[in-house]
Amino acid sequence: MDNTKAVGYLEALLNKKLRIYTDDTRMFLGDFKCTDNECNVILSQSYEYRPPTPSALKAAAQANTTSIASVKVDMTSRFLGLIVVPGQHIIKIEVEDP
Repeated sequence: MDNTKAVGYLEALLNKKLRIYTDDTRMFLGDFKCTDNECNVILSQSYEYRPPTPSALKAAAQANTTSIASVKVDMTSRFLGLIVVPGQHIIKIEVEDP
């Protein structure tokens, strides 16, 4: 992709919701504001999602009386606001459909 098309593609993503997955198993969801040459990404109105802890999984399995094979535990989340996600830690980016 040439530079002009790349800039146009990034401009089309401005203010869209992105899901960014990092190498430490976290996922960030927020509005895309900008990026730089090092692939750092700035999100506004963002949330951080983490997988459940082993103790939370164990507690859910013990509380489940029907089947241990189908335990469902939600990810933990918190509101962060305006953040910078370092490009070196990003493993996947998805655009959330409206």
